[in-house]
Amino acid sequence: MDEVNEIIKNIKNKNIAPIYFLMGEEPFYIDVIADYIEDNVLTEDEKGFNQMVLYGRDVSIQEIISNAKRFPLMAERQVVIVKEAQDLARTIDQLESYAVNLQPSTVLVFCYKYKTLDKRKKVYKALENSGVLFDSKKLKEYQIEGWIKKALTAKGYAIEPKASTMLVEFLGTDLSKISNELNKLALILPKGSTITDDIVEKNIGISKDFNNFELIKAIVERNQVKAYKIADYFAQNPKNNPIVLTMGLVYAYFSKLLLYHGLKDKSPSNVMKQLKVSQYAIKDYEAGFRIYPMKRVSGMIGHLKDIDLKSKGVGANALSQGDLLKEMLVKIFN
Repeated sequence: MDEVNEIIKNIKNKNIAPIYFLMGEEPFYIDVIADYIEDNVLTEDEKGFNQMVLYGRDVSIQEIISNAKRFPLMAERQVVIVKEAQDLARTIDQLESYAVNLQPSTVLVFCYKYKTLDKRKKVYKALENSGVLFDSKKLKEYQIEGWIKKALTAKGYAIEPKASTMLVEFLGTDLSKISNELNKLALILPKGSTITDDIVEKNIGISKDFNNFELIKAIVERNQVKAYKIADYFAQNPKNNPIVLTMGLVYAYFSKLLLYHGLKDKSPSNVMKQLKVSQYAIKDYEAGFRIYPMKRVSGMIGHLKDIDLKSKGVGANALSQGDLLKEMLVKIFN
């Protein structure tokens, strides 16, 4: 995010590069930069004659270069944006000739999503030397809660740990979806507000009491009554609470708990580094460490693998989601 902010800051200050090659696994940041260029580099009067949006599936590299070499009409510069540029992957090396001989009055933007250029190739080095070459890396799941907090702080909001965990569980690692939901909350909440689990439940439709976060918490605390209530709720609402997701999260918790048992250094910083978890999750592993001995955790992982296979239809004729969840809890609590 810091690199994105720096790129946008430079554009705001009129330090605009002649070419932006935006690539990588995370499309969100590519869209943020490209959209900012599309909306802000030219005035509305200039855009009519000097701004062009092309799509990789419809054009060739040579056609793009031809458009980029045009001179602007009654403006200081023109903007050419190539969306879905990954469709040009087979011929992208042809861009090298333009990258070493740029048209300075053109701002050429490539949105090269889900792929990256080979650093050994001449085109990579030419782009690196002549403009902005940005690699948009996918965040790991354990980094998302920190990203949410940082994004909201920039907007003037705060968020409680449980609320951010609920968002990650419900929306996954899709930054575009998360950003959209955060923008919706920002529209209805006054600046300076703290987003709570109640606010998330009311406005995004995630149950604050019956979700995988609360299920794992109940397992960690050995709160059997609460765990079985959540399992019953999941069984009655299978579409919104797929068992594959639940099994994956429970399995991930116990797998990391086994790693936690083996750590000599259980300081928060080392736990975050070794287990790839957020600082808010550390307490769950500290509690699990006290309640579930290492040998028991190892055995449970084997049971969870078997139940996960059954949830996918292997050796489990006519077992419902509710039955499988209850079997999982029996194995954990007994």
